[in-house]
Amino acid sequence: MRQERCEFCNGVIERITTRVPFHYKKEVIYVDHVPVRMCRKCGEVYYEAKVYKRLEEIAARRRTIKAKITFPLADYRLAQALGT
Repeated sequence: MRQERCEFCNGVIERITTRVPFHYKKEVIYVDHVPVRMCRKCGEVYYEAKVYKRLEEIAARRRTIKAKITFPLADYRLAQALGT
């Protein structure tokens, strides 16, 4: 079976399920457990049309999403000021 290759770096594409950031109407939502094809080399993500359509439907109803996540956010400028 021939391996699918990335159109950007020619890396090998693999099928995985992952969390993806999805941009919709100037907002970003994160969706877990999304089936995608991802380049092992550069990380480029490829969506099947039906998956992308479903992500749009989820994003359109983003106001009904109850789960929220938080994460640490570093300030790059502060790290530069510290000399690290």
